[in-house]
Amino acid sequence: MKTARTSSPKKNSPLQISVKWKIFLFLLGFCGVLLMLLWFFQVVFLNSFYKGIKINEIKATASTIEKSINDENIETIISTVSENNDICIKVLSSSGETIYSSHVVKGCIIHSKPEFDEKALHTEVTDNNGELFQYYNHDGYNKETLPEAAPDSDPALSENSDVQTKPPAEEKEKEKDTLIYSKTIIDNNNQELTLVLNSMISPVNATVNTLRVQLYYITGFMILFSVILALVIARLISRPIEAINNSAKMLATGDYSTRFKGTGYKEIAELSDTLNYTARELSKVELLRQELIANISHDLRTPLTLISGYAEAMRDLPDENNAENAQIIVDETKRLTTLVNDVMDISKLQTGNLNIHPAPYNLTTSLCDSINRMNKLMEMEGYTIEFIADQEVNLSADETRISQAFYNLLTNAINYTGEDKKITVTQSIFPNPADDLTDWVKIEVCDTGEGIAEEDLPYIWDRYYKVDKTHKRAVTGTGLGLSIVKSILDMHHGDYGVTSKLNEGSVFWFTLKI
Repeated sequence: MKTARTSSPKKNSPLQISVKWKIFLFLLGFCGVLLMLLWFFQVVFLNSFYKGIKINEIKATASTIEKSINDENIETIISTVSENNDICIKVLSSSGETIYSSHVVKGCIIHSKPEFDEKALHTEVTDNNGELFQYYNHDGYNKETLPEAAPDSDPALSENSDVQTKPPAEEKEKEKDTLIYSKTIIDNNNQELTLVLNSMISPVNATVNTLRVQLYYITGFMILFSVILALVIARLISRPIEAINNSAKMLATGDYSTRFKGTGYKEIAELSDTLNYTARELSKVELLRQELIANISHDLRTPLTLISGYAEAMRDLPDENNAENAQIIVDETKRLTTLVNDVMDISKLQTGNLNIHPAPYNLTTSLCDSINRMNKLMEMEGYTIEFIADQEVNLSADETRISQAFYNLLTNAINYTGEDKKITVTQSIFPNPADDLTDWVKIEVCDTGEGIAEEDLPYIWDRYYKVDKTHKRAVTGTGLGLSIVKSILDMHHGDYGVTSKLNEGSVFWFTLKI
């Protein structure tokens, strides 16, 4: 006979990474992304951000002045806005004459540089759709418009005889430190005015260089700190998982004494408790399985020994070849058949391979027939079974399986009843509290035996469970009946239970819907 071999858990393939290193790589990658974003925003895009902020600031200032241009306190408003935002401001007429002026920045182009042509500015702004951005560089006073500030305008530079202009293709990258924003506005007299704002742009190259040096140190520190932090976090998170994994491997080898210790996280603790419960249940199942095998082996050995002994006596001794010995062989053969059938039924019921076939029949008559057969079978042993029924009951169920369940309860009562060898079967009807149109029938099988301890009652229906650990040969049946009763009644959606106290006997019962 070939024996089944249990396969050990597979080892990790080279492509698989442990939880610890996955967490480590994820955390390291996260820190790397943060550093990359820091470099981009603090170094690469710093100049663009700074210019964008200055442009928005100048536009907001221009909008404030435009709304207040007809205010009688416009001169005060321009002075206040100029000082608060550190921006030089001029309001020019269409002919280039200064109407309002605020000079707060020394050396600003619109107030201090003769190259700034106020008369030609109105035409330039008008030609550029009423809005013009200009960058001025003091190293040669080069001037250019910003294409991105006026996408619909011509990016060509202003043709001014006093200003040296260079084509974009030939222009070298130079530091631009002044921004002039010009805009056409209209007052209450419907006159076109030119609003000019001059803002100094602080050099950002030195700031970028400073930030870059700082980021070198920050990056080095962050990389070292990230590696250490990722290792610590990965180790802390993976340690309880690795411990549970090691314990699970021990459990897989059949060591049911293994205990899982999950600490640190709620989910790990719950998983640990679940696995500990599983280990305990598997340990119980394994112990009960061993007991079942021992009990079945005992039950098989006894009838086989009797059959073999009486058959040899009938063969070797002519006087022993009689009907009585032959009947013993027949009875023990039936006992073996019953035992094998019960084991097969348990297996089929618990695996769901046994189907029921409900049909209408008279339950009272069926129970009475089973009791009469059992009385005739056990009368030589002195057992008596009394049946009490208030009325006949008809229901729809699988008569064969219900009779099997009832027969197993009878044999259980016969095996464990008291010295008076009396068993009482009661049939009664009671209404369903949840449905006035449906009644239920209750069957009770009472014995006068030693009873069952209270702590054992919840487990007597369980698979393989046996209250009496010292196995004895049953008077009839196999001793496996309660598991079959439970499975059959579950398939019929019936209820079942037992009430028992030590030295007061037991009452096994089940109910079915009429």
